[in-house]
Order: sequence, then structure tokens, then C-alpha cells
Amino acid sequence: MADFIAKPEAARGPAADVWRKTLSRIPTRFGRLVFLSSLRDPLTGYYAHAPLSQIVGGETTDRTLRRSHHEIFSEWLSCTLARQKADLDEYLTASHAPLELAAYRDLAPATAHQVERQLYLADLETLLELLRFERGGAYSAPEA
Repeated sequence: MADFIAKPEAARGPAADVWRKTLSRIPTRFGRLVFLSSLRDPLTGYYAHAPLSQIVGGETTDRTLRRSHHEIFSEWLSCTLARQKADLDEYLTASHAPLELAAYRDLAPATAHQVERQLYLADLETLLELLRFERGGAYSAPEA
């Protein structure tokens, strides 16, 4: 599978190498989405990543990460539900993260349209319920 990895504005040179290497270490799309979201300051919306900032400066880093976040988010939304489920399951298994919607509600980039946010949340809620059910934690059938 050839995963898309968003690149810095300058598609070559040390900054591009740093960014490609950074994102390539994250094996899942959902993990990349979580990572990129963690680089955004919730109060200012400004993105920061020290190694990239040292190479290209804060403004270029902010633009690059903002663009990457939106591209990874769009890529996630364009996947089939089955592919999203496999990717999310891989992320949750590797990270031991919770199966709670609240933990992932705010991963959409600020640039996402409302309809994209709604689709993301609807898909994610469905996927988390499926995973809970598969892991035996969703519903307990009443005994006859």
C-alpha cells in the first residue's frame, strides 16, 4: 500500500526529508491525524514542530503542518469504511488508546468544512461501535 504523506511546501531539501521521515514513522492514517492534531495549539490554532521549525522557520512550519493536517484528514475521509476500520483498529491496537469518541472528536483540521466534520464523526462513531462489538465490549445479549 502506497500511503500518501503530505510534504512541506518546498518539496525537496532537508525540510522535506525531515517531514517525510517524521510522518513515515507513523504507520496508520489515523495515527498521522492524531499526531498532526497534537501539533496544533488549541488556543491559537498555530501548528508547531521544533525540528521542522529549526529548518524552515515557524511560519512555513505552520503552513506546512496546516496543509498536511487537511490532506491527511481528506485522505482519511476518502477511504472506504472498511479501510478506515482496519486503519483505526491497527492504530488502537498499537497505541492502546481508548475506544471513546470523546478522545477523537477534535482531530479535524480547522480548515475542514462542516459536512466533512459531520462525516468524520458519523464514520468514527460507527467504527468505534463496530470495534467495541468485535472486542466484546459493546452489548451483552440477555440470556434466554
